[in-house]
Amino acid sequence: MLALKLARMGKTKQPTFRLIVTDKARDPWSHAVEILGNYDPKSKAKTCVLKNERILYWLSVGAQPTPSVQNLLISQGVIK
Repeated sequence: MLALKLARMGKTKQPTFRLIVTDKARDPWSHAVEILGNYDPKSKAKTCVLKNERILYWLSVGAQPTPSVQNLLISQGVIK
């Protein structure tokens, strides 16, 4: 089963995250099927760049978002 997950990147105490599609059983640091965007929670503007069309495609074919990804997608207005 595919899942939309956040993979932590960046330096120590300066995290940035990638939104990826990967198998649910795999860890987020291994092979990702596709990178769908990135999220920087530490910047003042909380920068979030997402590929909306690809996210909706993966959700339509059955990929399940993790709870934190689902909250991020709702706050960015990608899903309701």
